[in-house]
Amino acid sequence: MYFQLRKLILWPRNGAAPRVVKFEPGVVNVISGASKTGKSAVIPIVDYCLGSEKCAIRVGVIRENCSWFGILIETLEGEKLLARREPGDQQSTGDMVLLEGAQVEIPETITDKTTNVDTVKRAMNRLAGLTDLDFEPGTENGFKQRPSFRDLMAFTFQPQNVIANPDVMFFKADTTEHREKLKTIFPYVLGAVTAKILQARFEIDRLQRNLRRKEAELRAIVSATGAWRAEAEAWLRQAVELGLVDSSTEVPKDWSDVVDLLRRVSNSNSSLARPSLAGIDVVLTRLETLRASETEIAARLTEHRQRLNELRRLVESSEAYGDAMRIQRDRLDLSTWLRDLADEFADPLVALGDGGREKVLALCDNLGGLEIRLRTHPAMSNTLDKEILRQRGAAEAVLSELNDVRSEIAVLERDSDVARDEANRFDRLERFLGRLEQALHVYDRADQSSDLRQELTSLQADIATLQKTISEADIQRKLFNALHQVSHHANRLIPQLDAEWPEAPIRLLIEDLTVKVTRGTREDYLWEIGSGANWLAYHVALMLALQHYFLAEPHHPVPGQLIFDQPSQVYFPKRAAGDEGPDLIAWRDQDVVAVRKVFALLGAEVMAAKGRLQIIVLDHADEDVWGKLPGVKLIEEWRGQALVPQAWIAAASSNGG
Repeated sequence: MYFQLRKLILWPRNGAAPRVVKFEPGVVNVISGASKTGKSAVIPIVDYCLGSEKCAIRVGVIRENCSWFGILIETLEGEKLLARREPGDQQSTGDMVLLEGAQVEIPETITDKTTNVDTVKRAMNRLAGLTDLDFEPGTENGFKQRPSFRDLMAFTFQPQNVIANPDVMFFKADTTEHREKLKTIFPYVLGAVTAKILQARFEIDRLQRNLRRKEAELRAIVSATGAWRAEAEAWLRQAVELGLVDSSTEVPKDWSDVVDLLRRVSNSNSSLARPSLAGIDVVLTRLETLRASETEIAARLTEHRQRLNELRRLVESSEAYGDAMRIQRDRLDLSTWLRDLADEFADPLVALGDGGREKVLALCDNLGGLEIRLRTHPAMSNTLDKEILRQRGAAEAVLSELNDVRSEIAVLERDSDVARDEANRFDRLERFLGRLEQALHVYDRADQSSDLRQELTSLQADIATLQKTISEADIQRKLFNALHQVSHHANRLIPQLDAEWPEAPIRLLIEDLTVKVTRGTREDYLWEIGSGANWLAYHVALMLALQHYFLAEPHHPVPGQLIFDQPSQVYFPKRAAGDEGPDLIAWRDQDVVAVRKVFALLGAEVMAAKGRLQIIVLDHADEDVWGKLPGVKLIEEWRGQALVPQAWIAAASSNGG
């Protein structure tokens, strides 16, 4: 990923102009300076502006004098300014500013946020072209969730506590959360696991869930079908007993014929299956007639009752309306009273105003007219009452007729065992036909299992095709080849550094996130090897080898940037007693040679990348140590000055005093 840091910006609290540190793309940018000048704050500031969870910028001068931190980066989309508010007493803040364009002008002041850290993270994920799929479908494990631009910082930053650390090879790999996530994303950044593979994993997961559901459906259907076949002979025996199938009928041997016979039984009319009346007592004939009459009479009784209920509701509604009219009429029955008052001239109502009596009489006439209209409201016709009486009489007559029929049926059933048996047989027959119809419906569903089996076959074929795409053997082969390429390039770089065994090959181990050094038949982990010079050499060589691999892949998501903090720390000479000045460092010749090798290798790799790789080095060593090396350029020297201008500190002190 083309990613070049162009500027690092600090906005002061005192309203002064921002502090801007400029960087150049495609070279080794060196900031040389004494201790306590802010060199080690550069990585935390860049990391904070790129959306780190916590602010790792040390409390003290920098955070006390800055209100916002920002970086200007150059990408294939143009320039982007990412600024984030100083968190104060909090561990971090989500307040950020994001400005984009072909060229972005640095604002003199920032008054308020324009976005938040989550939006910036999403923007960087998109810019890096990272997949939005998790490494495991449906996972709740944070280590297996989708790759993030934040995860890629492990391949970019080498702070002071990591660059020569025998126990930690990568940025933030000393915490379990980052360590496990880094193990997960390593096959992805090395190209062994691709977005296509992740998509195939999700599709396989979806298909497998669908397959399990279909298999459960098929098992249920097959189980029901097996039980149904076992019961088919019992169904036919019951049909014979109930007269639905002639007793001389042979049970077919072919299963399809058995099903067809049962279908004919299910579709038969139950009344036709009843025995002929010729051979049954006359009681049964009378009982059959009575049952038919009972059904017809009950229907007529229901009709009469329904009409009677409708008439009653109509009467109740009319009476309610009439009551309302009478109440209104009674309330308005005062025209006579007012007319009597108008005849008495001494009454106060008549004496009110001019023409009081005429107005009262006019009101009386109007009220009288309204009363007449209310009295003339038609009453419910007597015809409705007659209809109610007629329907009630008809219902009582039908009910009496029904009771007579039921009484005769009850007597016949009590007096005839044959009639009782016939009644029970008829009920059993109806229930049998209902169960048989339901059983055939279940069988029809089971008979459609062939379609379900075809769906299962298709799902299994799709899964098998996708599993070839995500073959674990292929993934391991690609991962092995990628690690071999990285290790091979690192082994080419180590002899150019101050390693104790320059010809001993190393291997990167993802599971342990470290390297192993092979000497003859012996293999040693990094933490088993002594000497800070060895630790530094392996860190630098491995980070450069990884960047070399990433840059060889088109559109790789890892930023083409490395920031090293204090690579020369393992060679710092001891100061002589009485040397108080920060610049009084007496370098030994062999130390100068060793440090110069580091800078020379960084410059050579940057030049080979042809502008696609940017390296930033923050170090005590000055140009006397690494000067005049190709691809290496001094950006700022912090001796007598620092990252935070002295004027800011002085202004803050005077304001505080």
